[in-house]
Parts: sequence; structure tokens; C-alpha cells
Amino acid sequence: MFLVHGRATATAPLITTRFYALTLLFVAAVIGLSKPAFAGTYNLTVENAMVDIGGKTVEKMTINGGVPGPTLHLKEGEDATIIVTNKTSEPTSVHWHGILLPGMMDGSPGFNGFMGIKPGESFTYTFHIRQSGTYWYHSHSGTQDQSVFGAIVIDPKEPSPFRYDRDYVLLLGDATPEDSDDVLRNLKADSEYYNFNRRTAGDFFRDAAKDGTSKAIDDRLMWGEMRMDPTDLSDVSGYTFIVNGKSPAANETFLFKKGERLRLRIINGSAMTLFDPRIPGLKMTVVAADGQDVNPVPVDEIRIGVAERYDVIVEPKEDRPYTFFAESIDRTGYAKATLATASGQVGELPDRRPRSILTMDDMGMPSMGGMDTSGMDHGSMKGMDMSGMDHSSMKGMDHSSMSGMDMSGMDMGDPATEVDGNGRPKGWSAGFPADAKVLDYKMLKALRRNEDSGAPTRDITVRLTGNMERYMWSLNDKKFGDAAPIKVKYGERVRLIFVNETMMAHPVHLHGQFFQLENGQTDNKPLKDTVIVPPGKTVSVVLTAKEVGAWPLHCHLLYHMVAGMMTRFIVEPPGTTDAEVTPDQASVAMSPHDESGDSMMKMMGHGGHQ
Repeated sequence: MFLVHGRATATAPLITTRFYALTLLFVAAVIGLSKPAFAGTYNLTVENAMVDIGGKTVEKMTINGGVPGPTLHLKEGEDATIIVTNKTSEPTSVHWHGILLPGMMDGSPGFNGFMGIKPGESFTYTFHIRQSGTYWYHSHSGTQDQSVFGAIVIDPKEPSPFRYDRDYVLLLGDATPEDSDDVLRNLKADSEYYNFNRRTAGDFFRDAAKDGTSKAIDDRLMWGEMRMDPTDLSDVSGYTFIVNGKSPAANETFLFKKGERLRLRIINGSAMTLFDPRIPGLKMTVVAADGQDVNPVPVDEIRIGVAERYDVIVEPKEDRPYTFFAESIDRTGYAKATLATASGQVGELPDRRPRSILTMDDMGMPSMGGMDTSGMDHGSMKGMDMSGMDHSSMKGMDHSSMSGMDMSGMDMGDPATEVDGNGRPKGWSAGFPADAKVLDYKMLKALRRNEDSGAPTRDITVRLTGNMERYMWSLNDKKFGDAAPIKVKYGERVRLIFVNETMMAHPVHLHGQFFQLENGQTDNKPLKDTVIVPPGKTVSVVLTAKEVGAWPLHCHLLYHMVAGMMTRFIVEPPGTTDAEVTPDQASVAMSPHDESGDSMMKMMGHGGHQ
């Protein structure tokens, strides 16, 4: 029996017995090369507890009784032992996000022989710490990630290359009093269930007065034909946004003395929310991305995707409180904390920004705004020849609803290079002030030279696909379990090309290894484990496959992943032949679906939880 995202399944093993044996022998040999360091033992308990969310006291699954759980402080070179005990009535797990470790210890049910943690049982995770930096942990079972999570700080063997006086963790989250399984059911029943920002008739008349009636009509019809809503940026609204478990009213506080340098470890541990953090009156100098050191980059703001981490250094020059302010991407709310010289101080709140609305620029269609569509039959848009069209320039459109459209003479532009006056991608950064310096991936440069800077020998395209109306998400049009895994040889250098064909940004995460982000750097490409792929855009990464095992590759928006936006990335052990690796039948977790999501919940072993 295998536990897959909270459910039991009596399917075939993940990989053949011979492949398992080769994998275990290889891992044992690698571990044997490391001298044991001092051991750290940590105890985590997954249990139900009453917590306060937005003024409501509700029961939630927690780690050690809190949301989030305790911050784990580890050290590079130590052998960590973490005992996780499950005191709930459903299977659970803990995944160590961004940590390099043996596949069995990754904590992903249905992968590498890990079967999850049954109710009333414990599992001991043991692994050698091979890195330093800012990471986090969370459940990888069902929708438990909504409340079962916590931060990890790993101190380096050698002194940090950056000077700072105080070190703080800012773990961002989105908390809901609803049962997380109910949230998914609501989205399956109506994808816009939580979209409280839908455009109204008043918005239409304002747009018509500004842009003209014909253009306003064309805009509505085009979005309608694509079955998309330009105000739907986050799927779920109504969250209470938190910093280290505290709501804005609770005022999480970090003390400093004027002139001190503070290291802020910003972790987006939310389930569904991209944030735009800033500290009015202070520059933030980015010194690490996803736990890996980068050349210092001073910025005013950062767009941080779910599961991304950025370490920044700030140096308050005045003896006054400063507000750490992280608005959600759709501007429906914010998380807040205060940098203060004394307890009880509250920083001034900056003005709230207007809601964000997607444009055709965001959909990879920068020239559509100037296209005369007055004679187009928007009622159908079918019967037009699209056979010769390069879909890579129109990522984000639901091509199934526009099949046959002849657009061969249309200048679609290059969505990857369409930028505003500050060099930022158009549309995607429309919610920022014109004079703000916002972190862009192109600004990141690894502090140290890459171990491998060779050219990849193979390109692997991963299309981010889905049907928003039915709330079905997929990779390459295949839900998790319906597609063969991505398989690479040990030592093979490959390029992963993430092509977003949807209207939403997707933070894509690969377990078990870092990849090098292709952002214009040569020998100092930044290392990351999660990258945001904006709507209608393409992001590419390269990696040398040296971490043996079967690893999840998925969108880190929780309900997208659970709805099917995940696949298996298998790194074969040295000496393995193609015939010795079979598709990962043990990790078929989300199929088949029904429209309400009820059968999926039954398959995942959930009786419903908070």
C-alpha cells in the first residue's frame, strides 16, 4: 500500500526493484563519504488545535499546536534527525523544501518508497545537511499545506559573506477559517467562487469613456472568448494574511537599534498567494534567493511567489518604526510587521494600491490592443485557420476556444521582451509605482561561480496548462498520473523550458535539487528551486542531474497542484538502462476527477479536515 497525497492506493511500486537497489546503493555510497557531524534531534507533532484566524477561533491541523510550526535551526555539516508524529485522524507528511537529501527523506508520499505517516504513527527523517540558507517545511499530503508548515534556517560552516547585527525570519502565510478541502470543492464547483473583484457595469462605462466604446466591447468579448477574467489573479480571496502566524492587527515586531544592519529572511509559505513586500523608507538589499547567496541587489520591492525565499539586509537610519508591508498580488489584503526600536511601536501604513487587472500584454498578446476587431464575430471565433500559428507567442490563450483562427499576419511581438520604461515586463508589473525598483530575475547573479556551466545536451519543454472554468490544472495537458514521467540520466545536463499557457502566474518547484536560472548570466547563474512563470511567458532553467530518485515537479499553488499540475522527474542511478525504469504508478494521486472534487477527496483519504 502506498500513501499518495493523503490516500492509500494498492498500485505497483514506484520503480522496479533493481532500480531501487541501485538507488539505495548509490545513496549509501555517497553518504558514506561524509564524516558524521554532531547530531541534532527535533520533534514535530502534527495535531489538531484551536487557532485564531481573522478573529475566528477554528480547529486546524498544526505543527506542535501552532500555525506556523516552530522554526528549525540547523547547521551545515550536521546530521539532522527529525521525528514527526501524527496525532490526527488522517495520513500526513512533512516535506523539507529546498533541502538536498535522499529521496526517501524528501517527504513526498508515493515517491521513492515513502508511504506517508499514518494516524497514530511516527516517522524519523534523517539526513546530512549539505547546505546553508533559508528554507521551509510543509505537509505534502492533500491540502494540509494550507496550515501545516514552518521555517528552516541553516547556519553555514564558514562565516557569512554578508555583515549583519540581527537575524529575523518573516514567514508569510494566507490563513482561512474554512476547511481547506472545502476551498478546493468550491473552486471545482465555480472557479470564480472567491473572485470578489469581478468587473462591473460601472467598470465598463469607465473604460468606454477612457478608451472608447468599441475598444471596451472588444476587450470584454476577447476575455469572454478565452473563458478568462482579468481580475482573477489569485483564485482564492478572503484570506487573513499573516507574518509568523500573526495578523496585521497583532503587529509582529522585530527590534533594532538605529544604524544596525538587519537580515530579514522572507519566506512565502502561503498556499495560494503571491506577495509584493516593501518597507517604505528603506531600501532592501537582496543577498540570497531560495537560500543561495547572490551578489547584493538594492531594491524597493520584491514580487515573491509561493515557496520562494529572499534574504534581504536593511539598515534603518532613523530612530522610528518602519512597516514591513506585503500586499497580495490581487491587492485584496496584506501581511504586515513592524521594525521597531521598542516594543509596542506601530509603523505608519502606506496607501493601499488599486486592484490589479490583467491586460492582453500579460497574455503574451502585446499588440492586440491596437488591433481592429470591430468586424470579428466574437460569438464563435471558430472556423478560423490557426494551423500555421506559433503558439509560443500567444501563451495564455485557451487555444481550444479559438481553433481555426488565421492570425498569420498579426504581429504578436515577443512577450519575453515587451518591457516598460524601467525594463520590467509590461502588464506583469503594472501594480508597481513607475519609479519603484522592483526585483527582476535578470538582476540576480550567483555570488559564486557555477560548478557546471556547460551547455545542456537536451531541451525538455513543460507547458503549464489548464481549464480555468472547470478548475483542472495540468502539465503538457496531462493531469498528474496520466502522463509518463520525465526521465534523465545521472549526470545528464538538461534545460527545462516552462511555457505558461494560462492566465495565471505559476511558481514551479522541483524537489531534490537546485536548477540554474537562465537570466543572461554565464558562469554565475542564480540557483533556485522555485521560479515564477508569469502568465503568457516562458522561463527556462538548466540543471545537471546528480540527485538520484523520483522527484515531484509541480506548481506550488496548492490547489493547482492538488487539481493535477504535477509530474514526476526521475533521475536514474548510474548504470541504469531504460528498461529498468517504469512509470511511477505509485504516485497516481489525482485521477480520475469529477467536477465537484468529491471523488478526489475520497481517493486522497480525507474525511474533511480544517
